[in-house]
Amino acid sequence: MSSSSELACVYSALILQDDGVEITGDKITALVRAAKVEIEPFWAGLFAKALEGRNISDLISNVGSASAAPAPAAAAAAPAGGATEEKKEEKKVEEEEESDDDMGFGLFD
Repeated sequence: MSSSSELACVYSALILQDDGVEITGDKITALVRAAKVEIEPFWAGLFAKALEGRNISDLISNVGSASAAPAPAAAAAAPAGGATEEKKEEKKVEEEEESDDDMGFGLFD
């Protein structure tokens, strides 16, 4: 699909959402034809199916925050178990340093 066909389907869906009309393949096709853009017949149905049951206004307003949303939830859960893991890592680092001293030589000896 060329970029003009893709954009025509996207803009049609946005127009339908803005008008508060249900997004269907037939309505996307009607808008695309009114704009005199040629698309393959199945693309309108695919766009309609992909957007079915989704609130496009939320998708638009949360463009960059979708990937960032899970991170704070994970960070909030991390302090409970994360502090223990950090202490274990610190102990491992200290043990590794001590093991070098036990061999009788150091880096600068």
